[in-house]
Amino acid sequence: MKPIYLDYNATTPIHPDVAEAMLPFLREEFGNPSSSHWYGRRARAAVDTARAQVATLLGCDADEVVFTSGGSEANNFALKGYALAHRRRGNHIITTQIEHPAVLEVCAWLEANGFDITRLGVDGSGAVSLRDVECAIRPETILITVMLANNEVGTIEPLGEIAQLARTRGIAVHTDAAQAVGKIPVRVRELGVDLLSAAGHKLYAPKGIGALYVRKEVRLEILIHGAAHERGRRAGTENVLEIVGLGKACEIAAADCEENQRHLARTRDRLQRGILSHFPS
Repeated sequence: MKPIYLDYNATTPIHPDVAEAMLPFLREEFGNPSSSHWYGRRARAAVDTARAQVATLLGCDADEVVFTSGGSEANNFALKGYALAHRRRGNHIITTQIEHPAVLEVCAWLEANGFDITRLGVDGSGAVSLRDVECAIRPETILITVMLANNEVGTIEPLGEIAQLARTRGIAVHTDAAQAVGKIPVRVRELGVDLLSAAGHKLYAPKGIGALYVRKEVRLEILIHGAAHERGRRAGTENVLEIVGLGKACEIAAADCEENQRHLARTRDRLQRGILSHFPS
């Protein structure tokens, strides 16, 4: 008997409609989106469509979406890019002890390169305290990074309140939303964040593709240098095949978000009832 797969926080299968949308770009649609001829323009149009699909799901403008190789690169670009671009203003960054290694390891690298990192603890349910965040802020604090939804226990952090607090102090906020996008409504304007990372393979798109939301006014140091791809923010010929897949996955998630939430809530509650009935202690 084939095993049942329950590890969807680690990765998801590719949605059939996502695979279907990608197929032409495995076969005949092979143009470079930076080329000005017919094939290139077709590829550019596909990238533009996908960018708009991601932006619609996140509630931002299309030109605020940067495609990356995944959530880890998006986190690296957000944290290193912001810290290096603003280090003259301050060198202090606040995060939590329960972040994904794609954030914690970046913070460790920044710490080794002259930045001061505060790693906040969480309560018994995995939530960071707004009071702890406020107490950790210093005059030299430039960035707060807190995940939106925890990949181990599912806790949804109070990002809106943290962002509101940070805004009054002139501090930027980044969130690793890899485990939230496509599962719960994630609207960057409502959250009030400046930077948000997403990973395609967490919402039925392929592995190796992600996106970083960068609020228009936010300046980042470029990490990957080369030609002026992604409006000069990330060099490298765009991965059209997987960008198309991510765009389609975001379109599906935007259409099905409410029903997905209800389904996940029902299955979660059913699992919890079953566990407690068999193991009441």
